[in-house]
Amino acid sequence: MRPLVSVLLPAFDAAATLGAALASVRRQTESSWECLIVDDGSSDGTLELARQAEAGDPRFRVLALPHGGIVSALQAGLEQCRAELVARMDADDLMQRRRLALQLGALERQPELSAVGCHVRLFPRAAMTNGLRDYEAWLNAIRSSHELRREAFVECPLAHPTLMVRRQVLRAHGYRECPWPEDYDLVLRLLEAGEPLGVVPERLLHWRDGAGRLSRSSQRYAQAAFVECKAEYLARGFLRARQSYVLWGFGDTGKALAAALARRDKHPAAIVELHPGRLGQLIRKVRVVPPEALRTLPREPLVVSVAGLTARSEIRAALAEMGMTELRDFVCAA
Repeated sequence: MRPLVSVLLPAFDAAATLGAALASVRRQTESSWECLIVDDGSSDGTLELARQAEAGDPRFRVLALPHGGIVSALQAGLEQCRAELVARMDADDLMQRRRLALQLGALERQPELSAVGCHVRLFPRAAMTNGLRDYEAWLNAIRSSHELRREAFVECPLAHPTLMVRRQVLRAHGYRECPWPEDYDLVLRLLEAGEPLGVVPERLLHWRDGAGRLSRSSQRYAQAAFVECKAEYLARGFLRARQSYVLWGFGDTGKALAAALARRDKHPAAIVELHPGRLGQLIRKVRVVPPEALRTLPREPLVVSVAGLTARSEIRAALAEMGMTELRDFVCAA
């Protein structure tokens, strides 16, 4: 019988972690699944471990490819998925036992949703930096479709290996090679297309951090690449109809985003700052104004580019008090 869920699991030189990852799939409380292990030309025994899993449980299937990178592995694997729902998984992560069951249930109860993610627990804990702890806390504070959409330009609001997506939606949009992270690109394209995304607010995936992850070893996952990705989708979405906008914040975060937007012919008409030494000055021929000036300035789309959850919360409250609505009048893009 056709399974309810296809687990799409690309693997490259993952022999050290693949066994535990597959064991976490095998122990799912939802048993109607297939797991497509896409070996991306590994040379360390990954393929042999995948073949052993396939021989021991017919729900595991193996697709062996020459090494071509994660995007081509995901695309090739997606074409082989048979279920109506596709759950992403990485070869060094671990699923909680109820992950598939709870995400499947969420999509059955909410047929309007195109995909759901879930919360995560990063590991190993001992090596985690404060920055990673803050990112985990921010990610796990997102509990609804609305929160997911409003946080989309702060960081990627869903961890890619937590996604469960309707197969026809994922095939329609697919993965693509681009100069920034393919997972963030996919999420922003789904949101751009109006696909409703949700979240199961439980920690259903143990998400491994380590020196070997692509996010640490590839320039495509560097901070500058994330900024370019945000600028691209802001320019063709929120800022599509205007060349000018108001920028709140000109620290390192705001400078980088403004430069990326300028490369797409989007330029600030004013810069909002709290720093008293900057007020009234010109930065690149643009006037620096205090927040209260927003009440009298000509209405322009506002991009809040300020790092820090507390600062963004205070700015959101101030803008709401001015009668502005997030996603219509302003977006946060840290």
